[in-house]
Amino acid sequence: MIEFLARRAVPGVEEVVDGVYRRSVGGRVLELRPDAEDAYSRAVFDLDRDMRPVVARLVTDPFLAPLVRAAPDRRVPGTVDPHELAFRAVLGQQVSVAGARTLAARLTQEYGEPLAEPVGSVTHDFPTAEALAAVGPEQLPMPRSRGRALVGLAAALARGDVDLRGDPAEARRALLALPGIGPWTVQYIAMRALRDPDAFIAGDLGVRHALDQLGADLTASENWRPYRAYAVPHLWSVLG
Repeated sequence: MIEFLARRAVPGVEEVVDGVYRRSVGGRVLELRPDAEDAYSRAVFDLDRDMRPVVARLVTDPFLAPLVRAAPDRRVPGTVDPHELAFRAVLGQQVSVAGARTLAARLTQEYGEPLAEPVGSVTHDFPTAEALAAVGPEQLPMPRSRGRALVGLAAALARGDVDLRGDPAEARRALLALPGIGPWTVQYIAMRALRDPDAFIAGDLGVRHALDQLGADLTASENWRPYRAYAVPHLWSVLG
């Protein structure tokens, strides 16, 4: 999980130092650990999930069984801020992890609030929905269609038309109704922000490549219900 967060850490917002995930939250800098008991650490490291039924289900699958036995406590990375996660999902559409980090860093420097007391390389809060809703899509350093999707999502979140802290099913419906927000984006948000244990990003290239390496296809995922979200980190681990 720490490695996952480190690869995706947005410069200015996050950093991983000596196994500690450090990031800004509401104008301050927190240090989150997988062995901590605070609410933010528990959310990011998925510490409230009882892994016993997850493991019991996934270990029955012939493709996943060796991966699950090797790392039975592998969990789904969460988030401290569902809005931020949703924006980053849009930024990650059809680009590499490195490309999404670069875009997020540019948005942070331009529209995020500087911290009064930076720590290490953590200097800003990630931009709020209200800040991004006020931006013209043509001002954003990305294809115009993705810029419109990002600003539209920001406006919907700012108005309360999409509630990522309420009913997950309603949040999915509201997200899918927004222009430029497709199934991959919704499932990724559902997995990491809405905490749906059965969310599954079937269109993810990493998932597809892992399945190919395992000699499986998407039909195998039916055997992982109701914990398909927990199969995804195992699949990603195949890719190194």
